[in-house]
Amino acid sequence: MNTANFNEKKLFLMSCVALIVTSISFALRASLEPIFMNDYGLSATDIGYAFGPAFYGFTIAMVIFGPIVDSWGMKKVLYIAWILHLIGITLTIFATDMWSLFFATLAIGIGNGAIEAACNPLVATIYPNNKTTMLNKFHIWFPGGIFIGSVISYFMLDLSGLDWRLFVGILYIPLFGYGYLMFKETFPQTERITSGVTNAGMWKAVAKPLFLFMGFCMLLTASTELATTQRISSLLKEAHAVPMLVLALTTGLMAIGRGFAGPIVHKLSTSGMLLFSAIVSFIGIIWLSYSDGVTVYLAAVVFAVGVCFFWPTMLGFVSEEIPESGALGLSIIGGLGMFSVSIVLPIMGVFMDTGSAGTETLRYMAILPAILILLFGFLYSKFGKKSKVAV
Repeated sequence: MNTANFNEKKLFLMSCVALIVTSISFALRASLEPIFMNDYGLSATDIGYAFGPAFYGFTIAMVIFGPIVDSWGMKKVLYIAWILHLIGITLTIFATDMWSLFFATLAIGIGNGAIEAACNPLVATIYPNNKTTMLNKFHIWFPGGIFIGSVISYFMLDLSGLDWRLFVGILYIPLFGYGYLMFKETFPQTERITSGVTNAGMWKAVAKPLFLFMGFCMLLTASTELATTQRISSLLKEAHAVPMLVLALTTGLMAIGRGFAGPIVHKLSTSGMLLFSAIVSFIGIIWLSYSDGVTVYLAAVVFAVGVCFFWPTMLGFVSEEIPESGALGLSIIGGLGMFSVSIVLPIMGVFMDTGSAGTETLRYMAILPAILILLFGFLYSKFGKKSKVAV
């Protein structure tokens, strides 16, 4: 049993504020894409390469810190995250070309991954009897932070026309907020250390066929959600809608869904929820690709409903059906998801640079949830109503 003297409420608050830095950085990149294309001459492909490190940097951090966070301690990993966030935000302010933007994004991406690698086991440790609910509440702040960033971007950049660097500087506020809480608070040891569980079973679990199957599915679910929202400005450039408002609507609905739909989802099987999400995501993306004006916002609502539960339900399924994979399994699944987006972003850029409109590129993206419908249909046929977990 963990007997360390710690304040779970302050540690949970710190985790949420840290995740807000991660999520606002996603809104930041969506805002900066047209600015760096128009003002600094970057192509859509250049943007894809410059923003890719946000995702594979995340994966690098999850792979490195996921297996060692138990022995190192969560606070040390968060120290590294804070320093990298500070470097990345500052470099972004001074970025003027693809490579400077690349290295700024890389620092932020690795920092983001370190936050997830440390805070997921931290929340599970400080709330051992209420893990699923509190992890759900923690992950509200990913879409929630993107919503906040999108709204701030709209008012600062679209309406007021302020310098984009001022918007980047907003990130210093949550950065110093979670830094203050982190430096001040005492951290417990991870639950795995205090329970005496060894590494051997975790490594064996992540080689199971079911885990590998879910890892492949995560490549597609994460790209469906994150690659689409990350390039929303370019994708909807000709759709007569305000992309940042579409992003705010989408992520706002996702935050609400994750915050209030837990009891409903708990009554459903996780495999059934994944199948439902794939079907609705496919419909949402296809509708977005044919929408114009007001209908863009309606299609965005459908898309939001579809992708809302993808990420937490994937984690929930792995946690429930392959529990012995532990923190390592969750780190690998999350890392694979972010890595897939780093691959898809430049591919989307190539489509757009070679003559495909944003709406046409969306139709290519719809292939991903179409494949997931088949994969999750197979999963549901195997598990059906067996697997139930609140997400």
